[in-house]
Amino acid sequence: MNLFAMFVFGVIVALLVWVAFSAIRVVQQYERGVVFVLGRLIGAKGPGLFFVPPLISRVSKVDLRIITLTVPPQEVITRDNVTIKVTAVLYFYVVDPIAAIVNVMDFNQATTQIGQTTLRNVLGQSELDELLAQRNKVNRDLQTIIDEQTEGWGVKVTAVEIKDIELPVTMQRAMAKQAEAEREKRAKVIHAQGELQASTQLAQAAEILGSQPAALQLRYLQTLTEVAVEKNSTIIFPLPIDLIEPMLKMTHQKADVAVREPPNDVPLKEFSLPH
Repeated sequence: MNLFAMFVFGVIVALLVWVAFSAIRVVQQYERGVVFVLGRLIGAKGPGLFFVPPLISRVSKVDLRIITLTVPPQEVITRDNVTIKVTAVLYFYVVDPIAAIVNVMDFNQATTQIGQTTLRNVLGQSELDELLAQRNKVNRDLQTIIDEQTEGWGVKVTAVEIKDIELPVTMQRAMAKQAEAEREKRAKVIHAQGELQASTQLAQAAEILGSQPAALQLRYLQTLTEVAVEKNSTIIFPLPIDLIEPMLKMTHQKADVAVREPPNDVPLKEFSLPH
């Protein structure tokens, strides 16, 4: 009889120890435990050690750290009828663990689905050039819309980043041609502006050199010196008419004087008048 009593006592003690241990709950610093007793919400406990009524309690742990969620590639038709494939990343964390458990069945899955839907809607209302040039603005719009919809779930969306935009091959070729044409246009405009500035400077230089004939001669002599440095055997040097014009005038003047004045050694003919 004593053995049976001791056995029963040991079973009772073991049962009490098991019940005591089942009442103990431990959550980490970055977690909270949402406690339900007989199906009724008691509240969020933690971090650390806390006790709950055994056998009739259920504890759901919620991670409060920032969660990185990759949105699967989504095929989107933009407003200008271009089909693209977009991949995005969501960053969010739980600010209200009770709402994250009570108001939604699975807040991770729900946030993923709402991210995919919002991504297609927002990108479908934007043009391709806007997506490529103003990606930060699109990211802010996505973050604002998704955060408004997940606020009732106790989830705070901190950022949404479009990670990759995959374009069709034909569109990539068209954009490459457009970029090439744009750069060629810039090159032509810059070249024309350079020609205009050069012509203006050359006109001013010609005006200055034309006002000083000696400066023009010095310029030609400098050019001749620069050509001679190259050790060329043949030098073709243009000679402007302005340099030889004074010599030509002097030659014409001497010729006119020679025509008007006969030479001294030519004998003069004698003429006699009739009587």
